[in-house]
Amino acid sequence: MIRVVIAELRKLRRPTLLLGTIATVGGLSALFTSIIFLMIDSENGNSERGERVGPEELSQAMGLVYGFRLVGVFLGIVSLCIFASQTAQEYSLGTLRNLLVRQPSRMKILAGKFISMKIFALVMVLFAGALSILISFALAGRANVDTSAWTTSAAMELLFKSTLNVFISTLCFGTFGMILGLVLRSPISAIAVGVLWNLILENILAALIKSTGKWLPGINFSNLGEGGNPDLTYRHSLAVSLGYLIIGGAIAAVLFKRRDVAN
Repeated sequence: MIRVVIAELRKLRRPTLLLGTIATVGGLSALFTSIIFLMIDSENGNSERGERVGPEELSQAMGLVYGFRLVGVFLGIVSLCIFASQTAQEYSLGTLRNLLVRQPSRMKILAGKFISMKIFALVMVLFAGALSILISFALAGRANVDTSAWTTSAAMELLFKSTLNVFISTLCFGTFGMILGLVLRSPISAIAVGVLWNLILENILAALIKSTGKWLPGINFSNLGEGGNPDLTYRHSLAVSLGYLIIGGAIAAVLFKRRDVAN
């Protein structure tokens, strides 16, 4: 198992994937965090859905992680794409045969892949969080935001909870992508279906039939990263997310174990 994890981590260290992920995650984290502080006086808003977050709100302990929490859903989409492509390409490139020669147990290969990508996702989340916090401190003075509350124990507790929630959300999106990769066996198809469903189709469906929103996977994955809200509780989103991932994971695992490698 350890050998499988190490081998999969080496794949994730490929320069194109690693540098591309750093650039994407760093860019998204910098963009959303900067908007909050640089557009603090904008009439069009500086937060999600055109909301305005002023210096008073950002001067509280929550201000430390505000930008980080905003970028959480996009980290999930990045994770979905990576998990899906890294899983499906074993079929499209024909490398699954070579893996089975070195490690005949398909379930160990699958578990090793998941563990390695989970580690990769954790590093990605920690990098995004660290960059967001650095930018927040750098821009706070320009936006007349008092950062004294950002170094309190309450802020540290919020930072820990936010990091954990964003990681759980990112992992849910990634696992969803891995399931699509195993089922569709094509990186392009898995990524296209995952992104289209989570960013477009779910929002359309929730807008047309509001009662469906709280039962859709992507909306619940995103809500976990935000820590829940009065309309959609954290516990509900966690239960729904686990339900989708357990059922989907079981189906994907059975297909992975029983499918002929040549097909």
